[in-house]
Amino acid sequence: MHTTAISLIELGAVFFGLGVLGRLAWRIGISPIPLYLLGGLAFGSGGLLPLQGIDEFAHLASEIGVVLLLLLLGLEYSAEELFTGLRRSWTAGLVDIVLNAAPGVAVALILGWGPIGALTMAGVTYISSSGIIAKVLGDLGRLGNRETPVILSILVFEDLAMAVYLPILTALLAGASFVGGLTAVGVSLVVITIVLLIALKFGKYVSMVVDSPEPEVFLLRVLGAALLVAGLAAQLQVSAAVGAFLLGIAISGSTAENATKLLEPLRDLFAAMFFVVFGLNTDPSTIPPVLGYAVALALVTTITKLATGWWAARRQGIARMGQARAGAALVARGEFSIVIAGLAVAANAVDSQLAALATAYVLLMAIIGPLAARLVEPVARVLQRTVRPAAAE
Repeated sequence: MHTTAISLIELGAVFFGLGVLGRLAWRIGISPIPLYLLGGLAFGSGGLLPLQGIDEFAHLASEIGVVLLLLLLGLEYSAEELFTGLRRSWTAGLVDIVLNAAPGVAVALILGWGPIGALTMAGVTYISSSGIIAKVLGDLGRLGNRETPVILSILVFEDLAMAVYLPILTALLAGASFVGGLTAVGVSLVVITIVLLIALKFGKYVSMVVDSPEPEVFLLRVLGAALLVAGLAAQLQVSAAVGAFLLGIAISGSTAENATKLLEPLRDLFAAMFFVVFGLNTDPSTIPPVLGYAVALALVTTITKLATGWWAARRQGIARMGQARAGAALVARGEFSIVIAGLAVAANAVDSQLAALATAYVLLMAIIGPLAARLVEPVARVLQRTVRPAAAE
């Protein structure tokens, strides 16, 4: 009874603290992700006041948080939008991979983390945060801008790349042999292809299965289906996160819209726990040795994302200010970088410092991203005013 009471007190304090941190983050105009990570660092191993009574709940809650993050991401797209975005943005998507995965690979190899560490860090530095970007674009009133479809098409390509990347990473982290790894990847690609075809041809039937006019029944069906599919996907070595993402794609129309509204509060709650748990499992004393690498990665990948968005927008004939906005919008990293690092750390297949580097990197990028998106227009105008008189002389 005493243990239960302590666990409830700790859990209540964590939830209330997350609410305070989230409110503070939005008031100062940044994503709450850095503050959630800092909260986890403060109360985890090596922190100010380690929490002991919520380990089991926190671990399961963090897994549910990953599933809900990817489910709601999938709900944002229909299969048709994915294929259209892929056709329109594949060249920009390839440029995005080369420019933004390479810095992560380079740092991992410099630190001696080997091929698996390099593959993990490639994903950490490559993937932009769709959640932070969507929030910032909405707050700044840019959803109707000409460059926004370019930004969204790149994000779609990144999400599809994750659907292929995560099964490969999962297989390698599990220690699969070369043949076993190829088999796992082959199974993953077959499953992904089948699900996308089902979503394209029979998505309305999937929606009918989970839909219900009663909110309680609807919530139970969607959440139950997401956890079932995620679990089955994990058993097939496809990754639970990808399974949830593919289910989200298969649900379409008004069902997807209603599911998003219903699940958003749950997603935010469990996703917050995911970031806290990642912080809890990271010893703050491991961050200073890799902080310099994190800062260097932040500077380099801010430039590479700016270049990606600028190049993609320019190819679509968008004006220079739109090119600058497109690049700045893509800078933020967040939830998926932590998901990738979390998979690798949980498998004990990478150096323990990788968690520290990923935490420091995401802390920086989740702050730099929103600030870059807000400041890009005034900075660009100042540069234009400076360049024009100089050119006239």
